[in-house]
Amino acid sequence: MDIDPEKNARPSASASAHHSVDHGHVAEDRLRRALSPRQVQMIAIGGTIGTGLFLGTGKALATGGPASLLICYAIVGAIVFVTMLCLGEMAAFVPVAGSFCTFSARYVDDAWGFALTWNYWFNDAVSTAADLVALQLVLQYWTDTFPWYALGLIIWFLLVLANIINVRAYGEVEYWLCLLKVVTIVIFIILSIVVNAGANTMHEYIGARNWYLPDAPFVGGIGGFASVFVTASFAYGGTESIAITAGETKDPARQLPRVVKNVFWRIMFFYILSSLMIGLNVPYNYPNLNSKNTRTSPFTIAFSLAGSKVAGSFVNAVILTSVISAGNHALFAGSRLLYTLSVNGHAPKVFSHLTRFQVPWVSVLFTSFISGLLFGASFIGAGQLWTWLQNLVGVSNQLSWISIGIASLRFRAGLKAQGKEHLLPFKNWTYPAGPIISIVLNSFIVLIQGWSCFSPKFSAVDFVSYYIELPVFALMFVVWKLVKRTKFKKASEMDLVTDVYTKDDIEPEEDGWVGRAKRLGGWLCF
Repeated sequence: MDIDPEKNARPSASASAHHSVDHGHVAEDRLRRALSPRQVQMIAIGGTIGTGLFLGTGKALATGGPASLLICYAIVGAIVFVTMLCLGEMAAFVPVAGSFCTFSARYVDDAWGFALTWNYWFNDAVSTAADLVALQLVLQYWTDTFPWYALGLIIWFLLVLANIINVRAYGEVEYWLCLLKVVTIVIFIILSIVVNAGANTMHEYIGARNWYLPDAPFVGGIGGFASVFVTASFAYGGTESIAITAGETKDPARQLPRVVKNVFWRIMFFYILSSLMIGLNVPYNYPNLNSKNTRTSPFTIAFSLAGSKVAGSFVNAVILTSVISAGNHALFAGSRLLYTLSVNGHAPKVFSHLTRFQVPWVSVLFTSFISGLLFGASFIGAGQLWTWLQNLVGVSNQLSWISIGIASLRFRAGLKAQGKEHLLPFKNWTYPAGPIISIVLNSFIVLIQGWSCFSPKFSAVDFVSYYIELPVFALMFVVWKLVKRTKFKKASEMDLVTDVYTKDDIEPEEDGWVGRAKRLGGWLCF
């Protein structure tokens, strides 16, 4: 087997692998760097644009109204922007598959890293299951007679196959699925403007009339508004997982900062504009928008308003592929985190076993098995189960964002104490205010977003789905700290050597028009 020259995968690697020769400190950097810039760019979008946007916006619109939908998605988008800058700074310096989970263990406390990594691994397993459940919800647009388990099992098997062959196969599948949904969203935004202007089945100018319906634009008061935060967090969740691909990205010190900066604007464009157009064109009381058995996507509704049942079916088909794409990405991220847990001694060593293509196959199989079990609980009712799973994932995402902010502050303190700030390939320009504001806002949102489970009457099941993550996370942290007697990392003693890439490790780019063309192509994901 040929060894990727960037990988430090074996002690006998070629001397041309200057990273291993110069540094010699390798822990997690053993996966094959086979993901190209175009794939990484598109995967970053693909991990984010999925069920949260295509289905979650329907629930958010029904429970919070058009104003809550737009404002909450904008606020969470701003938090994610700062979080991604924090993460990009650390991931470019230490580009490993463990990403922010590894950073929490190295720069905060090993017990914190343990709790966070297991929490986020479960997040990805639940996300994969949520996407399999969402397949049923999307399929109900066409038929209620197709067996609920058949399509899910077929897609589940295909996802396992794509993730276990090699990372290049995963990257290529994800690239084309993501490209399809990006094109669809652009068409949706253009068509939504046309529909709003009067080219709809009613042949009327819609404007902002749906914002003036009874109880709109803030439906359900403070409870409805607060509940949209967890939906938005679920929708944006996955943005941070782009850093998990760092362990398999070519020239990570150069590519990851580009990905972080470029992807944010695309996500803001897709989410904010989509949220605005959905709120303008789709009334919050549209039938089946937020029922327990079926959830028609606002995207499908918008295309149907244009007067074409075929167009609605086409969008629903795209949503179907988007759900598959999101599940594919979640399974990829979850399996890499389980591999990281194993490498760091937080999980059995069997999960660190690699195939000859350097894919953690045991981690892929186990993560997919847990997702399959969660998917099997669909007998509860797909719509209700999807809502519970979405709440769990949303809170888990917020805990991850809080942890990234804390790790960022500690990371910079360590660099300053050891005099290594000048080695950073990319700097977070919002430091220190950005991480602090992100931590405070996220903590506040985590506490208030479950308001709806207390009013008008207390719902025990909803309360558990909103808040169960908090005591579980705290318990895992305390137990590991007591058992292993871990200590808070001092700035002067932090590990800022292992798996590190500095400015000197950035590969030289081609000059002239060829180099410029490649850089433009990478930005455009070609």
